[in-house]
Amino acid sequence: MSEKITSTLRVRMSAKDAHYGGNLVDGAHMVHLFGDVATELLIKLDGDEGLFCAYDNVEFLAPTYAGDYIEAYGEITKVGNTSRKMTFEARKVIATRPDINDSAADFLEEPIVVARATGTCVTPKASKRK
Repeated sequence: MSEKITSTLRVRMSAKDAHYGGNLVDGAHMVHLFGDVATELLIKLDGDEGLFCAYDNVEFLAPTYAGDYIEAYGEITKVGNTSRKMTFEARKVIATRPDINDSAADFLEEPIVVARATGTCVTPKASKRK
């Protein structure tokens, strides 16, 4: 792999994403975003969505709330015959400020890492287009 292959998605967590009291978004939502990032990475590399095989490690590091903006980033770190090792990081880039009022929010000059993960995906040889 000559050049680094990366993907970044930025999404706003909505009220429907809040799963717990206080508008807290469940950590599984970050894993869902990592799956979307992995799909884009595989399309960039192989021209196919491939399959997610396993997460080696997932860490939830900070809370996420409805109204926060999350930037999910991933990169391919190793390419095998059909396997692709990846790393992921979800960062809060805008935080809601319900302590001020219902619509207040702060753009964070220093994003807050809310989750990290590593995993392996596979693109079957028959499905590779690149």
